[in-house]
Amino acid sequence: MSWNTLADHPRLLLFVPSLLLAWDDAALTSEESDALGQLIGADGPLTSAERRALEALADPASPPMMADVLRWRTALQRSEAVHFRDLGRSLALANGASGEDLAALLPLADALDELLGTLSSEAVRRFRNEHATRTAAQNTHASFSVAALTRELHGDQADLIERVLRVLDRPAFQVPPAVDLHAQREQVLRWCHELAAEGLGSMAYPREFGGVADMDGYFTVMETISLFDHSLAIKFGVQFGLWGMSVQALGSNYHHQRYLRDIGTLAAPGCFAMTETGHGSNVQGLRTTAMYLHDTREFEIHTPDADAQKEYIGNAAMHGRYATVFAKLIVNDVDHGINAFIVPLRDAKGDVLPGITIGDCGPKHGLNGVDNGTIRFDRVRIPKAEMLDAFAQVDDQGRFQSTIENPDRRFFTMLGTLVGGRIAVPRSALSAAKSGLAIAIRYGDQRRQFGPNGVAEIPILNYRAHQRRLIPALATTYALHFALRSMTTRFLAHDRSDETEGRRIEAQAAGLKAVATWHVSQTLQTCRECCGGKGYLSENRIEGLRRDVDIHTTFEGDNTVLLQLVGKSRLQRFRQVFGIGGPMALLRLALDKAGTGITEKNPLAVRNIDADHLADPEFHRNALRYREHQLLESAARRLQRLVKDGMDGFHAINVAQRHLIAMAEAYIDRIILDACHAKLAAVNDPELRRVLDKLIGLHALHTLERHAGWYLENGYMEPVKTKAIRRQVDQWCWELRQEAVPLVHAFGIPDRLLGAAVLG
Repeated sequence: MSWNTLADHPRLLLFVPSLLLAWDDAALTSEESDALGQLIGADGPLTSAERRALEALADPASPPMMADVLRWRTALQRSEAVHFRDLGRSLALANGASGEDLAALLPLADALDELLGTLSSEAVRRFRNEHATRTAAQNTHASFSVAALTRELHGDQADLIERVLRVLDRPAFQVPPAVDLHAQREQVLRWCHELAAEGLGSMAYPREFGGVADMDGYFTVMETISLFDHSLAIKFGVQFGLWGMSVQALGSNYHHQRYLRDIGTLAAPGCFAMTETGHGSNVQGLRTTAMYLHDTREFEIHTPDADAQKEYIGNAAMHGRYATVFAKLIVNDVDHGINAFIVPLRDAKGDVLPGITIGDCGPKHGLNGVDNGTIRFDRVRIPKAEMLDAFAQVDDQGRFQSTIENPDRRFFTMLGTLVGGRIAVPRSALSAAKSGLAIAIRYGDQRRQFGPNGVAEIPILNYRAHQRRLIPALATTYALHFALRSMTTRFLAHDRSDETEGRRIEAQAAGLKAVATWHVSQTLQTCRECCGGKGYLSENRIEGLRRDVDIHTTFEGDNTVLLQLVGKSRLQRFRQVFGIGGPMALLRLALDKAGTGITEKNPLAVRNIDADHLADPEFHRNALRYREHQLLESAARRLQRLVKDGMDGFHAINVAQRHLIAMAEAYIDRIILDACHAKLAAVNDPELRRVLDKLIGLHALHTLERHAGWYLENGYMEPVKTKAIRRQVDQWCWELRQEAVPLVHAFGIPDRLLGAAVLG
């Protein structure tokens, strides 16, 4: 029976909206048809003819013709009815049915809706050409000045950032990226020369050697050029950072006079040769040797076996003429530990010098503009003066000397001067997260998909699941920006003679490097997925960013190893403060915890789901501190118990390794939030303060949400509270969606540097 015959049964028009929706969603099943047959049984209010007609309209084997569907949908669209039931009623009345006739059928209509799963409150919208929903109505607008937020993010480095961006806008930087490996490396070298000619490479060096003694400026330059090309940023960092600053930090005036000016102008391209095939993170285990030969006043640099070759050394394969080589210093057959030496690799023509064998690491997963290579030394001799001797020397009588007698302390003092690398790397990496988020969020704002029937498709950024993937990542990127800037300021300002503060900064920099670079890798993967196939295309850059920054999680220290370093540092601090084991220490610990336990773990607090409480920065701070302290105390007690039971210290650390890493992450989570709160306290613009408060609050709550299981296990929260936190994260993502595009515009990344064709 055709749907056109409905005109012969005007009362049945009451059921048309329900049946149309059922056929819209999917073909009616035989089970639904059988149930409908039972529903309209012989004793119901329908006549025999109406019953047969209704059964025919719900026959799974006979779906309606598209022309019929369009005809009745058009008729329903003309209705002014507000409620779903009134749609069918108005249609029936318009075609001759009486109100009394329809009243008898209303219970059957309600039963049919229940059977077919029709939601009356929503279904009426399916027959409207235009209607508003909260999802469709979301759009982009800024409640704050984007330019003002950019100035807040750039701070006192704004002029330098603009200067670097102007350099990157020159024709030399606008050529398409080279594809051939050799050509790509040469292109990046040319770019480095362009930056060096502007004085950007020597920025951190003293004025007498061509610089301006601006270490903060060096970090900013590297961070900014990372917006353009990460191979360039890493090449820049190897040449002017690792190579140049190892000479500056570890050498004496002789080395500064001889090398720094040429390093800053790129007249002396060099390497930082620390990592070996068999030893990466364990620098104290390096096996390259530097034997002092007193008769000739020389050092003999030697690679004893294949595992001791220098590997993955940036600038080595093609361009480096010198290397800072880390090797065991041996004087009079005594091993004095790791020291650094300047070793020539190539002559002025670029030919490799005798006794040196250089290999090419070849194509990599990313950063192919950097010429990583291997280096072996076959008893290569260098003058005695080429030992970088700021912390240890060999005197004219051939005796080893150092003002730092303890070899371990001397070693860590030497490496502590290179902490800047662990600040530069995450700042560089975070530029990639900013770029990826700018592309993905702007694309999500313009890419339309699905939507309510009868209306235009809506931006995918309006969908809550999409917001949940991108906006917490945006909040954490802002949080890490503030934390890394705070760490930079602290690193540059601290008194180098304060070893305690130096160790603390070294640990925090290591932890921030680990947390930030993991965040960047995860964020770029999410950005790629949120852009669908467009994110997979090289022309939209995200896949290139993802490949280039992947290595950041393992260079300048493997992240897992760095967090172990942080964990051990915290344990040492715990021992200093509480002196594990003593009765007075236990009393101090109990008193220290009492305040937190009373205020934070009382029955009201663990169940508190009040919106003001969940948004309270003090709640966020206390929750992170509680987790940090609990993990620190439990790790210390666990190790104490293992050692007391007869386990050696090395194995005990290995057994507790996972615990130490969790404890280190908790510490860094708190450090990040403290830096954010300090930054917020300095923001005077009320509009900026409002949006940043919510953004940092979202980061904090999302951090608590990620560790909800721990808080439940430790009785700090009850399920009702962790669920409320999850809902609050959802709500803040929804509210910040409207400002997400302005928030990524505030990063101040020109479209040319974003390099995403999909943005137009």
